[in-house]
Amino acid sequence: MALLLHSTPERAAVWGRIFADAGEVFVADEASVSDPAQITHLACWVPPADLARYPNLHTVICVGAGTDHFPHLPVGVALSRTLAPGIEAMVRDWAVMATLALHRDLPIYLDQATRGEWRTHMPLAASARRIGIMGMGRIGRLAAETLQDMGFAVTGYSRSGAAVPGIRVFGADALTEFLAGADILICLLPLTPETRGLMNDAFFARLPQGARLVQAGRGAQLDMAALRRALESGQVSAAMLDVTDPEPLPQGHWTWADPRVWITPHVAAHTDAGEGARHALAVIRAGRNGQPLPGLVDRDRGY
Repeated sequence: MALLLHSTPERAAVWGRIFADAGEVFVADEASVSDPAQITHLACWVPPADLARYPNLHTVICVGAGTDHFPHLPVGVALSRTLAPGIEAMVRDWAVMATLALHRDLPIYLDQATRGEWRTHMPLAASARRIGIMGMGRIGRLAAETLQDMGFAVTGYSRSGAAVPGIRVFGADALTEFLAGADILICLLPLTPETRGLMNDAFFARLPQGARLVQAGRGAQLDMAALRRALESGQVSAAMLDVTDPEPLPQGHWTWADPRVWITPHVAAHTDAGEGARHALAVIRAGRNGQPLPGLVDRDRGY
């Protein structure tokens, strides 16, 4: 039983030390594989092209939190996404940063600054700003808790509508009601067939006039042309995007020059190498002991 890491030499150096200390067999890259039959676990962001080379592979571990980019895996091979506190905290930080920037009208002020314009806009108290978070998994709950502690009124949305202590959560049958109460909408949803293209003209029309968008889910969830129309009509007043479709956006794309849109290049989180290695060890040991795999992905649901 061995784990193959398909990643960078820098990550391999960290994983190698942690696996050695744990007494587990670790292979740093494909060139170092002497016996493909020995490989039972593969950790990667993008898997190697020929997985059939590894006849005893039974688990692939994505070194990030999202797995929608993964191809179909061979029958019987499980997929695990990395569960790491660092990922959750970093995405929470980005979402809170973006929320505060939009809440305090920073896109307006930075645009004014380019013209040397000194003009004030009446600030709104946090308690008067309604925040709606789409995606109430580990990251969504953490963001909700942080924003509530800052005084914002926070609601949540998930497909199931499963209860979250201290947060009113809307299910799929109440999306319209949820959107109507989101002055700032934060998207943290995974990419699934249901969420692909979700943010379209009809979606934006259900938000309050002048709503603001924080997008840290997946780029394919957002119809960029619909966002442009919503901005032009005033239905949406500003947006901060960490994910786009396509990635990267081409030079000359309208968003680069629009002062109402801020873009960061998919940097809301980065998996700490040590945390990733420890998650992989937990997956190996759970499988060995017949326990549920941490971060196991249901490929039918998409997360």
